[in-house]
Amino acid sequence: MSSFPVIDLAAFEAADPEKKRQMGREVDLICRASGFLAVKNHGMPDEVINGVWTQAHDFFDLPYDAKDKSKAPFPGYPYGYLGPGAEALAKSKGVDSPPDLKESFNGGPLTMPPGLTDEEALAFCYAATIWPDDPKGFRPAWEAYYSSVTDLAARIMRVFAVALELPEDYFQSYIGAPISALRALNYPELDAPPPEGQLRAGAHTDYGSLTILLPQPGSKGLEIMTPEGAWREVPPVDGAFVINIGDLMARWTNDRWVSTLHRVVNVSPEEGGLKRRQSLAFFHQPDWFASIETLPSCLAEGEAAKYEPVLSGPYLMGKFKKTVM
Repeated sequence: MSSFPVIDLAAFEAADPEKKRQMGREVDLICRASGFLAVKNHGMPDEVINGVWTQAHDFFDLPYDAKDKSKAPFPGYPYGYLGPGAEALAKSKGVDSPPDLKESFNGGPLTMPPGLTDEEALAFCYAATIWPDDPKGFRPAWEAYYSSVTDLAARIMRVFAVALELPEDYFQSYIGAPISALRALNYPELDAPPPEGQLRAGAHTDYGSLTILLPQPGSKGLEIMTPEGAWREVPPVDGAFVINIGDLMARWTNDRWVSTLHRVVNVSPEEGGLKRRQSLAFFHQPDWFASIETLPSCLAEGEAAKYEPVLSGPYLMGKFKKTVM
């Protein structure tokens, strides 16, 4: 934890089997210690990243009445625009807290598995994304990024498989039709420091297999809880995505890997704490019906699993509903 760990994805993919195992061991140690790392040389085209970044920025620049045209139609609807005061992430951990100081736009899977009839899946993860009319290039830029980051998540899952001493393609059968969500976040400019206890995003863990975060360059405020119980800043890494483990990966590994508590705090005004801040978070989630059970390789002889098996989709839905104001 003395320096933030960075993994070179291109180097992993080009490596021979022994080198991959060596890099996998490094990732295993990182995921045991903090559950947070950065991935560089990821191969996502700059034009895809810049496209969605610009379109999201321009969307959040719109007046609230224009953004509200694409708002979620009722509390608990997963996609569309969520204005300030609509969410309190700390409630997912059972902590009563004020609403988070942010607004967001949220979108789900771009396609649906053929023949899907599960009513909960259709009403939740496969609900329609409510697209804004403006800016005009928003939807194509969003979909291009969603497709690219979905591919990146699958590649990172291959690294994770090697890190857990599994076949490299082990997780692929669980993520053939992932129910991942993409969230553009805007932390608006503040006129004055907020009341004590009100954060940009309250302390929480993420729910799925992994999260791929693109923070604004130079921004501050993202913190993780260390094993010693102290909050530690996660700095943006130029040209890299920040990756963190989610709850389902912790369940898969019987807590060998850490789903780390994290938050977005209000840094001091001198450090830019009142300024606007933007980020993109992709929440990678296995298929709706994927059964998440403890991996045998993560159980010592005679050790019992800490968790009962859960289905990916219903587990996610239950977590999400706890955060809605």
